[in-house]
Amino acid sequence: MISPLKLSALFALLPLALAVPAPEIEKRQTSFCGQWDTDNDGNYELFLDQWGLADATSGSDCASITSLDGDTVAWTTTWEWVGGTSIKSFTSMQLNAGINQQLSAISSIESSWFWTIDFSSTPVCDVTYDLFTADTAGGTATNEIMIWMANYQSGPISFEYDAEGEPIPVASDLSIGGFTWNLYSGSNGANAVWSFLPATSGETITDFSADIMGFFDYLIDNEGLSSSQFLTTFQAGTEATSGAATLTT
Repeated sequence: MISPLKLSALFALLPLALAVPAPEIEKRQTSFCGQWDTDNDGNYELFLDQWGLADATSGSDCASITSLDGDTVAWTTTWEWVGGTSIKSFTSMQLNAGINQQLSAISSIESSWFWTIDFSSTPVCDVTYDLFTADTAGGTATNEIMIWMANYQSGPISFEYDAEGEPIPVASDLSIGGFTWNLYSGSNGANAVWSFLPATSGETITDFSADIMGFFDYLIDNEGLSSSQFLTTFQAGTEATSGAATLTT
């Protein structure tokens, strides 16, 4: 069992059964801005993944952990990107403890996430959980599962699009974790990708609390995801393509 994964004005992903006592850190705010910068605090890792930096005409992405108290961590990121049409960065908080378990061995992944975002120019971005599974513990990812909290002029990967270029869901109006979702299926060229988006267009979920395992259960029961897969990556953050914003969580 992985529990709890709290993200409330704070974002925590610490498995209770594997908890390591963590000291309280207040007003930390050491800012990191490098393309692959990380800030590792034992069980958690702030990760600046500016993998699409070369597509930008100009811009930057900086992030910092603002506090860590037991199994709750607060952090913020500010980004501004100009030029190009691809994703420039995915800045996230990553769990480094308690993962690499088979899905069949996980009974629940309780998680809460409260966040706010302020825009200083028109954005193309999303706010999302980003989870990967592999055939073996620590192995190369074969599946990506995204749970979008918000979609700002962005959009999920999809195998099918309508005449207006909008992605077509493979399932609609799914009730999981107290929210209603549309599910999209596609490939990023390396992994199969399933993306859960709020079913109502334009809806943002800024105060989320649910058992993440419910999303895996749906994919296992309906989309062919194997329960023998290992959960190898658990992140939550924002993918930014263009515009400027500050995410606080």
